[in-house]
Amino acid sequence: MPVYLTRKERFNAAHRMYREEWTAEENFNVFGKCANPNWHGHNYTLLVTVKGKINDEMGYLMDLKELKVIILEQVIEKLDHRNLNLDVGFMKGKMATTEVLCVEIFNQLKLPIEEHVGVFLHSVKLYETENNSAEYFGEV
Repeated sequence: MPVYLTRKERFNAAHRMYREEWTAEENFNVFGKCANPNWHGHNYTLLVTVKGKINDEMGYLMDLKELKVIILEQVIEKLDHRNLNLDVGFMKGKMATTEVLCVEIFNQLKLPIEEHVGVFLHSVKLYETENNSAEYFGEV
């Protein structure tokens, strides 16, 4: 039976939800204030959960310091105080919704985390606000 381990991180980022092929009115009708041409931002909270078996020798699933470094290098440094639409390579050409961002963060973390034998990325949960979040488990 696997053990689940979760690390929480935070970052701030700006974004805009819009489709270039739509008029400003169409974008506002679909996305409301989130289509603001001058952008808007959020204080995001990210939860990354890994799973696996406890290492008998070490007594833990994964060194949390190592998990922290992976999350910081693969995600936080690329997102914090950035414009998701313009500054983040892995978000280029994608709608900057919390759902899409959650999936893309999962994709950024999967390989670096799973390079550790016996440790698997279980889920990524991303809070856009304290009331709104998306969670992705890697299946579609």
